[in-house]
Amino acid sequence: MLSRLWLFFILSAFIAACYQALFNQQAGTFQDVMDAVTAMATLSVDIAIGLIGVLAFWLGIFRVAEQSGIVDKMASVLSPFLRRVMPEIPAHHPALGSITMNMSANILGLDNAATPFGIKAMQDMQTLSPKKDTLSNSQILFLVLNTSSVTLFPIAVFLYRAEQGAAQPTDVFIPILLATSASTLAGLIVTCLVQRVNLLNKVVLLYLGTGFAFLAAVVLYFGSLASDVLAAQSAVIANVLLFTFIVVVLIAGWRRQVNCYEEFVEGAKKGFEVAISLIPYLIAMLIAIGMLRASGVMELMTQSIASMVAFIGADTRFVDALPTAMMKPLSGSGARAMMIETMQFHGADSFAGRLASVLQGSTETTFYVLAVYLGAVGVRHARHAVACCLAADAAGITAAIAVSYWFFG
Repeated sequence: MLSRLWLFFILSAFIAACYQALFNQQAGTFQDVMDAVTAMATLSVDIAIGLIGVLAFWLGIFRVAEQSGIVDKMASVLSPFLRRVMPEIPAHHPALGSITMNMSANILGLDNAATPFGIKAMQDMQTLSPKKDTLSNSQILFLVLNTSSVTLFPIAVFLYRAEQGAAQPTDVFIPILLATSASTLAGLIVTCLVQRVNLLNKVVLLYLGTGFAFLAAVVLYFGSLASDVLAAQSAVIANVLLFTFIVVVLIAGWRRQVNCYEEFVEGAKKGFEVAISLIPYLIAMLIAIGMLRASGVMELMTQSIASMVAFIGADTRFVDALPTAMMKPLSGSGARAMMIETMQFHGADSFAGRLASVLQGSTETTFYVLAVYLGAVGVRHARHAVACCLAADAAGITAAIAVSYWFFG
Protein backbone atom coordinates (compact mmCIF):
# COMPACT_ATOMS: atom_id res chain seq x y z
CA MET A 1 0.00 0.00 0.00
CA LEU A 2 2.70 2.49 1.00
CA SER A 3 4.86 1.71 -2.05
CA ARG A 4 1.90 2.21 -4.40
CA LEU A 5 1.00 5.47 -2.68
CA TRP A 6 4.61 6.65 -2.96
CA LEU A 7 4.60 5.93 -6.67
CA PHE A 8 1.21 7.64 -7.02
CA PHE A 9 2.58 10.83 -5.40
CA ILE A 10 5.51 10.99 -7.83
CA LEU A 11 3.41 10.24 -10.92
CA SER A 12 0.81 12.81 -9.84
CA ALA A 13 3.55 15.41 -9.48
CA PHE A 14 4.85 14.59 -12.99
CA ILE A 15 1.37 14.82 -14.54
CA ALA A 16 0.68 18.09 -12.73
CA ALA A 17 4.01 19.54 -13.89
CA CYS A 18 3.19 18.58 -17.48
CA TYR A 19 -0.23 20.21 -17.13
CA GLN A 20 1.32 23.40 -15.79
CA ALA A 21 3.83 23.51 -18.64
CA LEU A 22 1.37 22.71 -21.47
CA PHE A 23 -1.73 24.65 -20.39
CA ASN A 24 -0.45 27.36 -18.03
CA GLN A 25 2.88 28.05 -19.76
CA GLN A 26 4.73 27.37 -16.53
CA ALA A 27 7.62 25.21 -17.71
CA GLY A 28 9.53 26.37 -14.63
CA THR A 29 7.41 23.93 -12.59
CA PHE A 30 9.83 21.15 -13.57
CA GLN A 31 12.67 23.18 -12.06
CA ASP A 32 10.57 23.78 -8.93
CA VAL A 33 9.97 20.05 -8.58
CA MET A 34 13.64 19.18 -8.92
CA ASP A 35 14.56 21.94 -6.46
CA ALA A 36 12.08 20.36 -4.06
CA VAL A 37 13.86 17.00 -4.48
CA THR A 38 17.16 18.54 -3.41
CA ALA A 39 15.56 20.49 -0.57
CA MET A 40 13.67 17.47 0.79
CA ALA A 41 16.72 15.21 0.58
CA THR A 42 18.67 17.75 2.63
CA LEU A 43 15.76 18.17 5.05
CA SER A 44 15.53 14.39 5.55
CA VAL A 45 19.14 14.21 6.69
CA ASP A 46 18.72 17.32 8.85
CA ILE A 47 15.68 15.76 10.56
CA ALA A 48 17.49 12.50 11.23
CA ILE A 49 20.56 14.29 12.59
CA GLY A 50 18.34 16.54 14.68
CA LEU A 51 16.70 13.45 16.14
CA ILE A 52 19.97 11.90 17.26
CA GLY A 53 20.26 13.90 20.47
CA VAL A 54 16.57 13.66 21.35
CA LEU A 55 16.37 9.92 20.63
CA ALA A 56 19.59 9.23 22.50
CA PHE A 57 18.43 11.12 25.59
CA TRP A 58 14.91 9.70 25.81
CA LEU A 59 15.84 6.13 24.95
CA GLY A 60 18.50 6.41 27.63
CA ILE A 61 15.92 7.59 30.16
CA PHE A 62 13.54 4.87 28.99
CA ARG A 63 16.14 2.16 29.60
CA VAL A 64 16.65 3.42 33.16
CA ALA A 65 12.85 3.50 33.60
CA GLU A 66 12.64 -0.11 32.46
CA GLN A 67 15.36 -1.26 34.82
CA SER A 68 13.85 0.65 37.75
CA GLY A 69 10.36 -0.85 37.28
CA ILE A 70 8.68 2.48 36.46
CA VAL A 71 7.59 1.34 33.00
CA ASP A 72 5.89 -1.78 34.38
CA LYS A 73 3.94 0.29 36.90
CA MET A 74 2.79 2.76 34.24
CA ALA A 75 1.88 -0.06 31.87
CA SER A 76 -0.35 -1.66 34.50
CA VAL A 77 -2.65 1.40 34.31
CA LEU A 78 -3.50 0.98 30.61
CA SER A 79 -2.77 -2.73 30.29
CA PRO A 80 -6.43 -3.91 30.63
CA PHE A 81 -7.49 -1.55 27.81
CA LEU A 82 -4.51 -2.17 25.54
CA ARG A 83 -4.71 -5.94 25.85
CA ARG A 84 -8.32 -5.89 24.64
CA VAL A 85 -7.75 -3.62 21.64
CA MET A 86 -4.33 -5.17 20.93
CA PRO A 87 -4.88 -8.84 21.83
CA GLU A 88 -1.62 -9.87 20.13
CA ILE A 89 0.37 -8.34 22.99
CA PRO A 90 0.67 -10.67 26.01
CA ALA A 91 0.39 -9.49 29.59
CA HIS A 92 3.47 -7.84 31.10
CA HIS A 93 5.15 -7.45 27.69
CA PRO A 94 7.53 -4.44 27.43
CA ALA A 95 5.46 -3.06 24.53
CA LEU A 96 2.63 -2.16 26.92
CA GLY A 97 4.94 0.15 28.85
CA SER A 98 6.41 1.89 25.82
CA ILE A 99 2.95 2.37 24.30
CA THR A 100 1.74 3.93 27.55
CA MET A 101 4.71 6.29 27.65
CA ASN A 102 4.19 7.34 24.03
CA MET A 103 0.47 7.99 24.47
CA SER A 104 1.09 10.02 27.63
CA ALA A 105 3.69 12.20 25.88
CA ASN A 106 1.39 12.71 22.86
CA ILE A 107 -1.53 13.78 25.04
CA LEU A 108 0.68 16.39 26.71
CA GLY A 109 1.95 17.61 23.32
CA LEU A 110 5.54 16.59 24.13
CA ASP A 111 6.66 15.63 20.62
CA ASN A 112 10.35 15.39 21.56
CA ALA A 113 9.53 12.67 24.07
CA ALA A 114 6.69 11.00 22.16
CA THR A 115 8.76 10.07 19.09
CA PRO A 116 11.47 8.10 20.94
CA PHE A 117 8.84 6.31 23.03
CA GLY A 118 6.87 5.56 19.85
CA ILE A 119 9.92 4.10 18.14
CA LYS A 120 10.60 1.96 21.21
CA ALA A 121 6.97 0.77 21.16
CA MET A 122 7.22 -0.23 17.49
CA GLN A 123 10.45 -2.11 18.18
CA ASP A 124 8.92 -3.92 21.15
CA MET A 125 5.86 -4.95 19.12
CA GLN A 126 8.14 -6.03 16.28
CA THR A 127 9.49 -8.81 18.50
CA LEU A 128 5.97 -10.32 18.49
CA SER A 129 5.35 -9.95 14.76
CA PRO A 130 5.37 -13.25 12.82
CA LYS A 131 6.32 -11.41 9.60
CA LYS A 132 9.16 -8.97 10.23
CA ASP A 133 8.59 -7.03 6.98
CA THR A 134 4.85 -6.58 7.58
CA LEU A 135 2.97 -4.51 10.17
CA SER A 136 1.03 -6.45 12.77
CA ASN A 137 -2.51 -5.48 13.83
CA SER A 138 -1.18 -4.02 17.06
CA GLN A 139 1.38 -1.88 15.25
CA ILE A 140 -1.30 -0.59 12.86
CA LEU A 141 -3.65 0.42 15.67
CA PHE A 142 -0.74 2.06 17.47
CA LEU A 143 0.11 4.09 14.35
CA VAL A 144 -3.52 5.17 13.95
CA LEU A 145 -3.68 6.31 17.58
CA ASN A 146 -0.43 8.22 17.06
CA THR A 147 -1.52 10.04 13.92
CA SER A 148 -4.84 11.01 15.54
CA SER A 149 -3.72 11.42 19.15
CA VAL A 150 -5.61 13.85 21.39
CA THR A 151 -3.33 16.73 22.37
CA LEU A 152 -4.41 18.68 25.43
CA PHE A 153 -2.01 21.60 24.96
CA PRO A 154 -1.55 22.73 21.31
CA ILE A 155 0.79 25.52 22.43
CA ALA A 156 2.39 26.09 19.02
CA VAL A 157 -0.97 26.98 17.45
CA PHE A 158 -1.64 29.55 20.20
CA LEU A 159 1.77 31.13 19.70
CA TYR A 160 1.35 31.47 15.93
CA ARG A 161 -2.10 32.98 16.39
CA ALA A 162 -0.68 35.49 18.86
CA GLU A 163 2.09 36.41 16.41
CA GLN A 164 -0.52 37.04 13.71
CA GLY A 165 -2.45 39.42 15.95
CA ALA A 166 -5.40 37.29 17.12
CA ALA A 167 -7.47 39.05 19.78
CA GLN A 168 -7.90 35.78 21.70
CA PRO A 169 -5.17 33.37 20.52
CA THR A 170 -6.61 30.48 22.53
CA ASP A 171 -10.21 30.78 21.32
CA VAL A 172 -9.55 27.69 19.17
CA PHE A 173 -8.63 25.57 22.22
CA ILE A 174 -11.97 23.79 22.70
CA PRO A 175 -12.64 23.35 18.95
CA ILE A 176 -9.21 21.71 18.56
CA LEU A 177 -9.89 19.30 21.44
CA LEU A 178 -13.27 18.36 19.98
CA ALA A 179 -11.86 17.84 16.49
CA THR A 180 -8.84 15.80 17.60
CA SER A 181 -11.06 13.69 19.88
CA ALA A 182 -13.30 12.93 16.91
CA SER A 183 -10.24 11.94 14.88
CA THR A 184 -8.97 9.58 17.59
CA LEU A 185 -12.36 7.97 18.15
CA ALA A 186 -12.95 7.50 14.41
CA GLY A 187 -9.47 6.02 13.95
CA LEU A 188 -10.02 3.60 16.83
CA ILE A 189 -13.44 2.49 15.57
CA VAL A 190 -12.39 2.06 11.92
CA THR A 191 -9.24 0.12 12.79
CA CYS A 192 -11.00 -2.13 15.29
CA LEU A 193 -13.75 -2.86 12.75
CA VAL A 194 -11.15 -3.84 10.15
CA GLN A 195 -9.31 -5.99 12.68
CA ARG A 196 -12.58 -7.36 14.16
CA VAL A 197 -11.83 -6.17 17.67
CA ASN A 198 -14.83 -5.90 19.99
CA LEU A 199 -15.13 -2.32 21.27
CA LEU A 200 -18.31 -3.07 23.21
CA ASN A 201 -16.32 -4.87 25.88
CA LYS A 202 -17.08 -3.49 29.36
CA VAL A 203 -13.43 -2.74 30.11
CA VAL A 204 -12.96 -0.87 26.82
CA LEU A 205 -16.14 1.15 27.35
CA LEU A 206 -15.06 1.98 30.92
CA TYR A 207 -11.68 3.30 29.75
CA LEU A 208 -13.21 5.28 26.89
CA GLY A 209 -15.86 6.74 29.19
CA THR A 210 -13.23 7.71 31.77
CA GLY A 211 -11.05 9.26 29.08
CA PHE A 212 -13.82 11.42 27.68
CA ALA A 213 -14.93 12.43 31.17
CA PHE A 214 -11.39 13.59 31.89
CA LEU A 215 -11.29 15.40 28.55
CA ALA A 216 -14.56 17.17 29.39
CA ALA A 217 -13.15 18.26 32.75
CA VAL A 218 -10.03 19.65 31.05
CA VAL A 219 -12.16 21.53 28.53
CA LEU A 220 -14.32 23.03 31.27
CA TYR A 221 -11.34 24.12 33.36
CA PHE A 222 -9.06 25.53 30.68
CA GLY A 223 -11.96 26.93 28.70
CA SER A 224 -12.74 29.21 31.63
CA LEU A 225 -9.24 30.74 31.74
CA ALA A 226 -8.05 33.88 30.03
CA SER A 227 -5.91 33.28 26.95
CA ASP A 228 -2.61 34.33 28.51
CA VAL A 229 -3.28 32.29 31.67
CA LEU A 230 -4.27 29.20 29.65
CA ALA A 231 -1.12 29.25 27.53
CA ALA A 232 1.11 29.82 30.56
CA GLN A 233 -0.53 27.14 32.72
CA SER A 234 -0.59 24.48 30.02
CA ALA A 235 3.09 25.03 29.18
CA VAL A 236 4.10 24.92 32.85
CA ILE A 237 2.06 21.76 33.54
CA ALA A 238 3.56 19.91 30.58
CA ASN A 239 7.16 20.84 31.42
CA VAL A 240 6.77 20.17 35.15
CA LEU A 241 5.35 16.71 34.44
CA LEU A 242 8.16 15.92 32.03
CA PHE A 243 10.96 17.04 34.35
CA THR A 244 9.30 15.31 37.31
CA PHE A 245 9.17 12.06 35.34
CA ILE A 246 12.92 12.25 34.64
CA VAL A 247 13.72 12.83 38.31
CA VAL A 248 11.36 10.07 39.49
CA VAL A 249 12.94 7.59 37.06
CA LEU A 250 16.46 8.37 38.26
CA ILE A 251 15.49 8.22 41.95
CA ALA A 252 13.65 4.92 41.41
CA GLY A 253 16.71 3.52 39.65
CA TRP A 254 18.99 4.65 42.46
CA ARG A 255 16.71 3.04 45.08
CA ARG A 256 16.79 -0.27 43.18
CA GLN A 257 20.59 -0.01 42.93
CA VAL A 258 20.52 0.39 39.15
CA ASN A 259 23.66 1.91 37.65
CA CYS A 260 21.69 4.76 36.08
CA TYR A 261 24.62 6.27 34.21
CA GLU A 262 25.67 3.05 32.47
CA GLU A 263 22.07 2.09 31.66
CA PHE A 264 21.43 5.57 30.26
CA VAL A 265 24.49 5.31 28.01
CA GLU A 266 23.41 1.90 26.71
CA GLY A 267 19.97 3.25 25.85
CA ALA A 268 21.45 6.36 24.25
CA LYS A 269 23.60 4.22 21.93
CA LYS A 270 20.44 2.69 20.49
CA GLY A 271 19.03 6.17 19.91
CA PHE A 272 22.00 7.04 17.71
CA GLU A 273 21.64 3.86 15.67
CA VAL A 274 17.89 4.34 15.17
CA ALA A 275 18.23 7.97 14.04
CA ILE A 276 20.75 7.03 11.32
CA SER A 277 18.60 4.12 10.11
CA LEU A 278 15.66 6.49 9.51
CA ILE A 279 17.39 8.51 6.76
CA PRO A 280 16.49 6.34 3.72
CA TYR A 281 12.82 6.13 4.74
CA LEU A 282 12.59 9.87 5.37
CA ILE A 283 14.24 10.66 2.05
CA ALA A 284 11.81 8.43 0.13
CA MET A 285 8.67 9.89 1.68
CA LEU A 286 9.65 13.56 2.02
CA ILE A 287 10.93 13.79 -1.56
CA ALA A 288 7.62 12.45 -2.88
CA ILE A 289 5.71 14.95 -0.74
CA GLY A 290 7.96 17.81 -1.84
CA MET A 291 7.43 16.94 -5.48
CA LEU A 292 3.68 16.80 -4.95
CA ARG A 293 3.62 20.24 -3.39
CA ALA A 294 5.98 21.94 -5.88
CA SER A 295 4.08 20.59 -8.89
CA GLY A 296 0.92 22.47 -7.95
CA VAL A 297 -1.21 19.41 -7.18
CA MET A 298 -2.40 20.91 -3.89
CA GLU A 299 -3.51 24.14 -5.57
CA LEU A 300 -5.33 22.27 -8.33
CA MET A 301 -7.22 20.15 -5.80
CA THR A 302 -8.23 23.21 -3.77
CA GLN A 303 -9.51 25.00 -6.85
CA SER A 304 -11.50 21.95 -7.91
CA ILE A 305 -13.13 21.62 -4.49
CA ALA A 306 -13.99 25.32 -4.45
CA SER A 307 -15.63 25.03 -7.87
CA MET A 308 -17.73 22.02 -6.82
CA VAL A 309 -18.84 23.65 -3.56
CA ALA A 310 -19.79 26.86 -5.37
CA PHE A 311 -21.67 24.86 -8.03
CA ILE A 312 -23.99 23.28 -5.46
CA GLY A 313 -24.52 26.63 -3.75
CA ALA A 314 -22.90 25.69 -0.42
CA ASP A 315 -20.85 27.96 1.85
CA THR A 316 -17.34 28.14 0.41
CA ARG A 317 -15.63 29.91 3.31
CA PHE A 318 -14.03 26.69 4.55
CA VAL A 319 -12.21 26.18 1.23
CA ASP A 320 -9.79 29.02 2.08
CA ALA A 321 -8.42 26.91 4.95
CA LEU A 322 -8.27 23.60 3.05
CA PRO A 323 -4.59 23.94 2.02
CA THR A 324 -3.69 23.46 5.69
CA ALA A 325 -5.87 20.35 5.91
CA MET A 326 -4.49 18.88 2.70
CA MET A 327 -0.88 19.57 3.67
CA LYS A 328 -1.05 18.39 7.30
CA PRO A 329 -0.95 14.62 6.62
CA LEU A 330 2.00 15.20 4.29
CA SER A 331 4.19 17.77 6.01
CA GLY A 332 4.03 19.44 9.42
CA SER A 333 6.18 22.39 8.33
CA GLY A 334 4.17 22.73 5.12
CA ALA A 335 0.88 22.77 7.00
CA ARG A 336 2.26 25.31 9.46
CA ALA A 337 3.28 27.54 6.56
CA MET A 338 -0.20 27.17 5.04
CA MET A 339 -1.85 28.08 8.35
CA ILE A 340 0.30 31.19 8.75
CA GLU A 341 -0.31 32.24 5.15
CA THR A 342 -4.07 31.85 5.64
CA MET A 343 -3.99 34.00 8.77
CA GLN A 344 -1.86 36.62 7.05
CA PHE A 345 -4.10 36.83 3.99
CA HIS A 346 -7.54 36.53 5.64
CA GLY A 347 -6.74 37.63 9.20
CA ALA A 348 -6.10 35.59 12.33
CA ASP A 349 -9.65 36.17 13.59
CA SER A 350 -11.34 35.50 10.25
CA PHE A 351 -13.29 32.28 9.81
CA ALA A 352 -10.58 30.90 7.51
CA GLY A 353 -7.82 31.89 9.94
CA ARG A 354 -9.51 30.20 12.88
CA LEU A 355 -10.42 27.11 10.86
CA ALA A 356 -6.82 26.75 9.65
CA SER A 357 -5.69 26.87 13.29
CA VAL A 358 -8.19 24.18 14.29
CA LEU A 359 -7.13 22.01 11.35
CA GLN A 360 -3.47 22.41 12.31
CA GLY A 361 -4.16 21.20 15.84
CA SER A 362 -6.63 18.42 15.04
CA THR A 363 -4.54 15.98 12.99
CA GLU A 364 -0.95 14.74 12.79
CA THR A 365 1.61 14.50 9.98
CA THR A 366 0.51 11.01 8.97
CA PHE A 367 3.11 10.19 6.33
CA TYR A 368 5.99 11.56 8.40
CA VAL A 369 4.91 9.34 11.30
CA LEU A 370 4.61 6.35 8.98
CA ALA A 371 8.03 7.00 7.47
CA VAL A 372 9.71 7.33 10.87
CA TYR A 373 8.02 4.41 12.62
CA LEU A 374 8.13 1.98 9.70
CA GLY A 375 11.73 2.94 9.11
CA ALA A 376 12.59 2.28 12.74
CA VAL A 377 11.57 -1.39 12.39
CA GLY A 378 12.40 -1.88 8.70
CA VAL A 379 8.84 -2.72 7.68
CA ARG A 380 7.93 -2.59 3.98
CA HIS A 381 4.31 -3.77 3.95
CA ALA A 382 1.92 -1.42 5.77
CA ARG A 383 -1.27 -3.43 5.04
CA HIS A 384 -4.32 -1.31 6.00
CA ALA A 385 -2.36 1.20 8.10
CA VAL A 386 -2.43 4.02 5.55
CA ALA A 387 -6.16 3.67 4.88
CA CYS A 388 -7.03 3.65 8.61
CA CYS A 389 -4.75 6.61 9.34
CA LEU A 390 -6.27 8.62 6.49
CA ALA A 391 -9.77 7.71 7.71
CA ALA A 392 -8.88 9.21 11.08
CA ASP A 393 -7.48 12.29 9.33
CA ALA A 394 -10.67 12.67 7.27
CA ALA A 395 -12.77 12.46 10.43
CA GLY A 396 -10.60 15.07 12.13
CA ILE A 397 -10.80 17.44 9.16
CA THR A 398 -14.58 17.02 8.86
CA ALA A 399 -15.03 17.55 12.59
CA ALA A 400 -12.75 20.63 12.51
CA ILE A 401 -14.87 22.21 9.77
CA ALA A 402 -18.14 21.39 11.54
CA VAL A 403 -16.93 22.59 14.94
CA SER A 404 -15.53 25.81 13.45
CA TYR A 405 -18.89 26.61 11.85
CA TRP A 406 -20.49 25.89 15.24
CA PHE A 407 -18.13 28.14 17.21
CA PHE A 408 -17.20 30.82 14.70
CA GLY A 409 -19.72 30.58 11.84
